Formats: sequence, C-alpha cells, structure tokens
Amino acid sequence: MKRKLRRRRMSGKVVGDVPGTLHVDPEAPTPVVRAIAYGPDGFEEREETDLSSLGELVGKTPVTWVNVDGLGDAEAIEAIGKAFGLHPLALEDVVHVPQRAKVEQYAETLFIVTRMAMLAEHLDTEQVSLFLGKGFVLSFQERAGDCLDPVRDRIRKGMGRIRKADADYLAYAILDAVVDGYFPVLEQYGEHLEALEEEIAGRPEPSMIGRIHDAKRDLLALRRAIWPQREALNALLREELDLIGETTRVYLRDCYDHAVQIIDMVETFREIASGLLDAYHTNISNRMNEIMKVLTIIATIFIPLGFLAGIWGMNFNADKSFWNMPLLSQPWGYRFALGLMLTIAVVMLVLFWRKGWLGSPPAEGTKAGPAGPTGRRPDRE
Repeated sequence: MKRKLRRRRMSGKVVGDVPGTLHVDPEAPTPVVRAIAYGPDGFEEREETDLSSLGELVGKTPVTWVNVDGLGDAEAIEAIGKAFGLHPLALEDVVHVPQRAKVEQYAETLFIVTRMAMLAEHLDTEQVSLFLGKGFVLSFQERAGDCLDPVRDRIRKGMGRIRKADADYLAYAILDAVVDGYFPVLEQYGEHLEALEEEIAGRPEPSMIGRIHDAKRDLLALRRAIWPQREALNALLREELDLIGETTRVYLRDCYDHAVQIIDMVETFREIASGLLDAYHTNISNRMNEIMKVLTIIATIFIPLGFLAGIWGMNFNADKSFWNMPLLSQPWGYRFALGLMLTIAVVMLVLFWRKGWLGSPPAEGTKAGPAGPTGRRPDRE
C-alpha cells in the first residue's frame, strides 16, 4: 500500500479582499445536500435541491442534520448560509481549506472545524466544518465519502440515545466518529512499520529509505491534524457554551481522551520510524564492515603469497651462481614453493581465527553446556 500524502490545493484567498468573500476551488465537486430530520418517534432522510428552503426544516422535528458534500459552488454555499443565518466569516473558513481544528461562537450558532483522516492508496486528511444551532447541525465536507456512516445507521435504526438527544449530542457523535477514524489509520501504519522493521532486520534494500521517509511524512501530517483537534475538544469542555449541555460534555470528555490517545500513538510511531531509519543505516554499515573485513583478510593472505611468487618469478639464471634463485633447477622446487605458500595461508587463517577476526574462538578451559535462564552458561557465571 502506498503511504504517500496527497498534495492538496488550497482555495484561493485574495490578499486584501473583503472579509467574508467566498473564493471556491474551481476543481472542487459541486455541492450535494442531504438532510436527515429525526426524533424519538422516527426519521426522514432525503436529498435537498431547493437550498433556499432548507431553513424551514428546522423545528419540524427535534433535530435536523444537513450534510453538504462538495465546496465547488459559492452561490450554493451562500444560499445555505442565508437559510441558516450563518456568519460570512464562518462560511469563508468553510471554503478556504485547509483550516486548523477550532471552535468559534457566532451569535446563535457554534462553528467547529475538525479534520478527518482516511487511508486508501494514500493518506488524505479532509476538513469537516460543523455548525451547531438550536435544533440543527450543518456539516460541510470537501467531497463525498466519510467515516460518518455509523452515525447515520444509529439514526436510522434508533440505536443508542441519539434519537432521544438534542442537536449537541449529534455534533458530539460526528466529532467522535471523526476522532475514532484515526485509530484504524494508525493501526495500518503500525503494521506497516512492523513490516519495515522485519525487512530491515533481514536484508535491507535502498528503496526502504524512501518508504520510511514517506511514513514519517504521513505521521507528521496526522500529528498536525490531531493536535489542534485536542485543543478544540478542550474548548468545548471548558468554555461556557449554551449550545452544549452538561450531559453531552461527559461524552465530549471521552472524545477528548481518544484524541490524547491518538496523539500518543502518533508520537510513538514517529519515534519508531526514526529508529527504523537509524537501524537501516546501522545494518548497512555492519554489512559493509563485514564485507570489508573479508576483503581485507583475503588481501592480507595474498600479500606474502604474492611476495614469494614475485621472488621466484624473477627467473635469474641458477647456472651462473648458486645464489641466483635457488630451487629453480630442483625437481621438487615448484612443489616446495606451492607448499610454502599454502602453509603460510593456513597459518595466517588460524592466527586470524584465534584473534576472533573470523569468528569467536573456543574459550580455553570451558565446556559447552546448556544455557541457563539468563542466557549464560553455568560454567561462565
């Protein structure tokens, strides 16, 4: 699986422009609006096309959830904002992605920005903007596809207390699903790092450096996404917000704990990734040292052999004088020279082995025995 973070294009924000002006990304999908209105007695789900009448849904049922997939139409987003009385500055933050996770109070609505993490062929973090008002929750997503299907299923099937609770509990449920969505992503990164560790311990390849750096970059992106989320959840817990009930604050505290756990996991995985990079370089260095040791031993053995071969290879005439290369005229001279070279090579190999350059020599005065619980033999205690 590829672990590369997809490069994102920020929506154009013109320097010095009028505050609240919406400049959408021309490549962003066209908004698709779906509404779920529910209460203890039932629910209604439909896709909305008349954006100007969206505000009329509020009040007909205890809670209305309007979800918008796509930010590619400024007029549509402005129409939705007018229908719910949203502040222009908040709408500007909706379309100017990516934003840090945050919480802001606007008159009768609470504006919450969170980031959703998904991992398929690559890591992607998507901005999810929430507006919490009296009896409604409005959510904006950059594109279709999210981790909120469990929340929708709970509404459809009436599971848990979501159909009996107010809109603030729905906002909590969405935030909780987004935060919990980080856990399966991090689990896959944990498995990926374990696989890299096994490969590095076995036979490391040069391509592993790029894979480790990809994992570190993705983990950094997750860290940048989840750290502000913790601060935003803490603001929902600590600040006096009329739209957040005391019952919901208890659940938000659990969501905050999950965010802290995710931060700990991200930091741990980042340390592991850095350790893998060090382990890779150490393993490569050890392999290179072993190779250089073998080559050095071979070269060292051939130094005296080459010296002897060079002496006898000068071919002075032995008939002129006894001191001109003896043994050249002897029938056993060739065999004597080869035997001398072989003896020198064997003596050098034994000497290298006893010094521990070719492995550890047997310890003198000890007997091989079974290892004890500490991994040491009893005779060496």
